[in-house]
Amino acid sequence: MSDKKLLSANEAVAYGAAQAGCVVASAYPGTPSTEITENIATFKDTVKCDWAGNERVAMETATR
Repeated sequence: MSDKKLLSANEAVAYGAAQAGCVVASAYPGTPSTEITENIATFKDTVKCDWAGNERVAMETATR
């Protein structure tokens, strides 16, 4: 039996980021990438996720 799982592109990006060592994810809700942040939030033991009020705040949060 295979342990493979079919992922959407956004799920794959979130999984790849978490596996690559991402420690902070910040985004503005309502963008096409919203699903990436929703999926990376499932890695809450290793990745701190944050919803920002706008794109600038998201960038500032991620670069701190």
